[in-house]
Amino acid sequence: MELYYSFSVLIVLASLFAYINYRVLKLPSTIGIMVIAIIVSVTLVASGDNFLPKTTTHLTKLVNNFDFTEVLMGAMLNFLLFAGGIHVNIKDLKEQFGPVVIFSTVGVIISTFAVGFGTYYLLPLVGVQMPFIYCLVFGALISPTDPVAVLSILKQANVSKSLETKVAGESLFNDGMAVVVFTVVLQLAIGKDIDLNVENVGLLLIREAGGGLLLGVLLGYSASRAMRVVDDYIISVLITLSVVMGGYLIAREMHISAPLAMVAAGLFMGNFSESFKMKSETQDYLIKFWELIDEIMNAVLFLFIGFELLLIKDLNEYLIAGGICIMIVLLARWIAIFIPTKFMAFKYRFSPQTVKVLVWGGIRGGVSIALALSIPINEYSQIIISITYCVVVFSIVVQGLTIAKVANPKKIATEEKIMETID
Repeated sequence: MELYYSFSVLIVLASLFAYINYRVLKLPSTIGIMVIAIIVSVTLVASGDNFLPKTTTHLTKLVNNFDFTEVLMGAMLNFLLFAGGIHVNIKDLKEQFGPVVIFSTVGVIISTFAVGFGTYYLLPLVGVQMPFIYCLVFGALISPTDPVAVLSILKQANVSKSLETKVAGESLFNDGMAVVVFTVVLQLAIGKDIDLNVENVGLLLIREAGGGLLLGVLLGYSASRAMRVVDDYIISVLITLSVVMGGYLIAREMHISAPLAMVAAGLFMGNFSESFKMKSETQDYLIKFWELIDEIMNAVLFLFIGFELLLIKDLNEYLIAGGICIMIVLLARWIAIFIPTKFMAFKYRFSPQTVKVLVWGGIRGGVSIALALSIPINEYSQIIISITYCVVVFSIVVQGLTIAKVANPKKIATEEKIMETID
């Protein structure tokens, strides 16, 4: 009953904030919901004890009762990644396979170390001290671009198909590498004895990422064959739900990447339907159902992100450090994009405008906050949570609202034509 009560309150608040945003702020829905939640949180933190003590207490208790890491990484993310994977064209992904793989693996590692070194040397200038290993922990959790934030915001930007595939593909697949890097670095930080060598890290990556992708393909293939035989919209919707919910349970038991399994299953099922004639009614229901799930989950997730501010009591102490980290993360993102593009230049063209969009479109979101909250409580965990929150809010609000202006399709096309002429 407690869980039902909590979800009921969240849905009511999400719908109320969405309505206020639509009538007043007129921002993209998810960003508007998060902004309103932050405004409410700041108001309650600043004056709740004097004016609305019961409301502040109840809302703080509501947010505190949710294990954000478990709710996002264990439930919501699977639905959102499956919904995102369904709408990605596998042919477009194949064309951009090289950049997607490089950015989601090598790019994450480059960014992790760039952020780690930047925070280690710059944060002491504002009186914030962290050991280098914890700076790397922060680098690992903030480096992956958030698939939920990226996919929801890319809908607003009129970018070319190839560029959209690069950004969306990277965000969908970089979770596997990011979780492996984060897990290894965190274990070192908390003093666990692990045999850190290329072979062990490689095996961990193969088990997590490779196992997740293989499970996703198997689930997608089995479910698609069943849907092909039945071709009924009610049963088809139930089958897709069982893939997401049952697939997560299987991945959890096998200790492999559930997010990558959902991406693979979504990609397979979204493109498999083209190989047989599905009833238009069935296809229409499936598309609308997963669009609706995507929108509802996004609304609740961004509401969560906004209300997480209620749990960060010392955020004001780290605002300057957070501002510095925003600059560090942006610079690290540029390095992580610029270096790989130079090595891939022999096969793929990256105009200056394309690089700019890839850098600015690297939006962080709930995944980074969830990883930050999973760090065992110690003298550095609150610092990491606070600076992570600053980076995520800036990324979603500022980068999310301006990505459409940064992404200039005509300028990108012109630069690519000039590059073709030079070649």
